[in-house]
This record gives sequence, C-alpha cells and structure tokens, in this order.
Amino acid sequence: MHEAAEARQLVASLRAYLEDLQETGVDGLVYGEPAMVAAPEQPAAVPAGASAGAISTASAPSPEEAAEKETLEKVRLDLGECRRCGLAGTRTNLVFGVGNPAARLVFVGEAPGRDEDLQGEPFVGEAGQLLTKIIAAMQFKRSDVYICNILKCRPPGNRNPEPKEIEQCQPFLLRQLRALRPEAIVCLGTFAAQTLLKTKEPISRLRGRFHDYHGIPLMPTFHPAFLLRNPAMKREVWEDMQQVMRLLGIELKK
Repeated sequence: MHEAAEARQLVASLRAYLEDLQETGVDGLVYGEPAMVAAPEQPAAVPAGASAGAISTASAPSPEEAAEKETLEKVRLDLGECRRCGLAGTRTNLVFGVGNPAARLVFVGEAPGRDEDLQGEPFVGEAGQLLTKIIAAMQFKRSDVYICNILKCRPPGNRNPEPKEIEQCQPFLLRQLRALRPEAIVCLGTFAAQTLLKTKEPISRLRGRFHDYHGIPLMPTFHPAFLLRNPAMKREVWEDMQQVMRLLGIELKK
C-alpha cells in the first residue's frame, strides 16, 4: 500500500511538472534512446583533482528540484524591459508584482491601471485601496501577501487584455507562482481566473468554490474594480474570502 501511494504521488508530481513546462512554452521532450555518435579519438580530459569516475552525465532535475531553483529575482531578470507585445510602446512602467516572497496567499489580478502604470506597483489606485481593506479584513497586512497581475503592462484606456498579450505574459506569471508556491491563490476577476484555470466560464460561475491549480487551492472572486461599480456584491466576495481564511486556519472574528 505504501509503495502504491508513493507511485501515485510521483505520477502526480510528474504530471504537474509537465503541465508547468507546457504552459511556459515547452512543446515536447526528447523520448527514446539517444542517437549514436562516433566516439572521440582522444578521451575527454579529466579536471585536475577529480577521478575519471566522477565524470558523469547530469540527470534531469526532479520536479521539486526544478521548483526550488525558480526565484522571483530570476523571473524578473528574464522578463527584463519586456517588449514582447505592443503594450511596451504605451506603458510608463512595467508592473511586475509586490509583496512577501514567502507569502502564504497570492492575489492575481488582470492588468495594471493608470495609477499602477504610473507607480510601477499593482493595485494602488481606488480598486487597490479596496483590495487593501479586504486583505486587512482577512487579518493580513498588504506586506504579508503577494500581489501581481496577468499582464505586466497597462492596456491603453484600461481595455480588456487581448489573447496575444496574455499569451506573452502568462509564462512569467506561471513562473512567479512556481517561485512563490503559496498555500492559496485568489484570482480577482474574469481574465485572471480564466487564464489560470484554462476555461471560458464567467467569474459568476467560477467564484464561491475552490479550484485546483497544480495542487494549490484557487479561489476566483470578483475584481475590486467591479465591486466599486457594484457595492452590493461585496457580500459575495467576503464569503469567498472567509473560505480562504478557513483554509489557511485563520479564525473568523465574530
């Protein structure tokens, strides 16, 4: 029974690893016996101080080892001053993400707005102030959690993200989440939820229950900007956040 449980866990880890590779742009892996090549005429040199037996082909890292090597710093460095889509020509600042790199909880929004574009930080405008209040009601400080967006640049006029823009930005978001490895993810709004869950279901049907994101519980809910226009929906969002609090073992205040 113990061996069967270990085998199931290994299969689940490999599946999650391969799904991550696919989402970040890896289309396939080499399978089968390597092609035969002619042996070199001279043996390879052995570094001074090392025995010949110490020279071997490095094995591929396990899913756990691959995840451990990913860091927010490396993701940001690889993103650079991104010009992978047309939004680079209209942005003021690239908005990567902010918060605790060891956060238990991550909030993922859709795209920067005007204030975020000017300051280079996600959720600092009016919708961001409401999100800060929600975070405080959950008994966290803003610095305790991590906040980022699907897109790292503001769409002109705060229009909806386009598929090609999401396609270019998504790998960096997935790497951020892999580096963070939070205990829970909250998706704010339709595009964040649909992107991570790979669905076209509207947020109204996705919210209210947890979904699985590579083993991480993910709660979709309404975007704070939507709540500013529809304050009566705050009750639903608070219900969603209470579920997240219970998951994280946070006692609800009466």
